[in-house]
Amino acid sequence: SFCKKDDHNKENLFNSLNYDVAAKKRKKDLMNNKAKIQYFHQEKWIYVHKGSTKERHGYCTLGEAFNRLDFSSAILDSRRFNYVVRLLELIAKSQLTSLSGIAQKNYMNILEKVVQKVLEDQQNIRLIRELLQTLYTSLCTLVQRVGKSVLVGNINMWVHRMESILHWQQQLNNIQITRPAFKGTTFTDLPLCLQLNIMQRLSDGRDLVSLGQVAPDLQVLSEDRLLWKKLCQYHFTDRQIRKRLILSDKGQLDWKKMYFKLIRCYPRKEQYGDTLQLCRHCHILSWKGTDHPCTANNPETCSTSLSPQDFINLFRF
Repeated sequence: SFCKKDDHNKENLFNSLNYDVAAKKRKKDLMNNKAKIQYFHQEKWIYVHKGSTKERHGYCTLGEAFNRLDFSSAILDSRRFNYVVRLLELIAKSQLTSLSGIAQKNYMNILEKVVQKVLEDQQNIRLIRELLQTLYTSLCTLVQRVGKSVLVGNINMWVHRMESILHWQQQLNNIQITRPAFKGTTFTDLPLCLQLNIMQRLSDGRDLVSLGQVAPDLQVLSEDRLLWKKLCQYHFTDRQIRKRLILSDKGQLDWKKMYFKLIRCYPRKEQYGDTLQLCRHCHILSWKGTDHPCTANNPETCSTSLSPQDFINLFRF
């Protein structure tokens, strides 16, 4: 009787264990199959170990920082949007293979949110097109030339992701800009001096060219020599400009042609409304304006703004 009772208890225990294993497996499969689920920490700041070396690089890696800092919310902030997009582009160019599997999945999740945001508000279309093209080119190189072993996960999963990128590119190409219903004062109704003042705030020459295609009057303003001169002087040094001088038929400097020649030779100046910052005192990484537990007397004076490239360099050993 005791043996039968013991066998019964063992059978119940075995069934219970099987149930737990099956439940855990279903949960794991659910997390792996649904790419939209993000199961990583989202924090306002992280500690970056100042003594990191190759032997202890796992203490805080680029992938871990990318997972833990809340980039999903950052793309919803107009001050941080361009910063995150630039960071995604730099990772796509050279750092994709250094990310863990979870970080790569997180990367694709954030990229999908970026695309959906652009499809909804119809802004920064060209910027995201360039990002998607950069990522697709990098993946083609990794899959075909280098080999699939450098990518974490099944090769079919990456083929599916590449198909998603092509689908997103097609969606961006099919965007039809809707004219706003507002019939009040438009840009062309403003005085010429105000139109020029606004156009001087554009930091990309391609935006000036696009704006000049809207109306004949704007076409004339977009060819203003002083406008292109200020654009060249904003992005490039005097030494760089002197090396790429181009004269027009009238013997004057052709600042517009010089600008497009300069951007092919030198990187443009990057400026963001909000950036990640590193505290030199406590080595905590956080978004600008985020409070962190710093022991310095004046924490504001210890923060250093990081460009997207500086953020990546922070985790190179």
